[in-house]
Amino acid sequence: MCDEVRCTHHQSVVESFFLNEEEKKMKMEKYSSLLFICFLCVIVFCNGIETPQFTVIHTESDFEVRLYRESSWMSAPVREMSFEKATKLGFHRLFQYIQGANLNNSRILMTSPVLTSIVPGAGPLHSSAYFVRFYLPLKFQKTPPLPLPELKLQPDAWTSHCIAVRKFPGFARDHNVIKEAEKLAASLSRTKWANSTSSESNYAYSIAQYNSPFQFKRRVNEVSVDLDGSKVEGCRYNSLASY
Repeated sequence: MCDEVRCTHHQSVVESFFLNEEEKKMKMEKYSSLLFICFLCVIVFCNGIETPQFTVIHTESDFEVRLYRESSWMSAPVREMSFEKATKLGFHRLFQYIQGANLNNSRILMTSPVLTSIVPGAGPLHSSAYFVRFYLPLKFQKTPPLPLPELKLQPDAWTSHCIAVRKFPGFARDHNVIKEAEKLAASLSRTKWANSTSSESNYAYSIAQYNSPFQFKRRVNEVSVDLDGSKVEGCRYNSLASY
């Protein structure tokens, strides 16, 4: 009888120990996520930050065509079906990079927007792969610090090129980025830009997010697609590396 009681007691202690450890782990993960979001708000979105330079060369009621200057970016390739999850995973690696996880141990000021480029595949928007991209500040445009190898990031040099851009409010989610991309495609099909979507680009659409996760009103997002410079006056094709 005593042995049975002792065994039951020991089992309860062991179960309680593992339960407490699991609860601690869950709390730590929740705390880490919350801390990361707070850093995101304070460092990323709550200060004046640099953005890529461009010129608007054409405007329609629901989209515009921009000519972007040459620029340097850092990209995080991500294999993931979900746009939202890919953006979170890719940006987490980029965040480590700008916090000093590079060969120079350089701290890099955050820029805007967070850009997620969707590579053609088999998931949402026919994608199963993404590039989450970080625009390098002017200070590092010519000489980007090399990321630590374990982050699996890659420099991304843009030539001057044109894109078609559609703005949309709210949060960028798996379901609505598809709809916004379809709206942009429909708008382009009714204009002189109908046959200008670049067939050579290895990217389908890109989603740009400009606001803090804590900002619920007046949010700004953009969906964009590369335009073929040979068919657009004042533009030239931007050659991008394949995934």
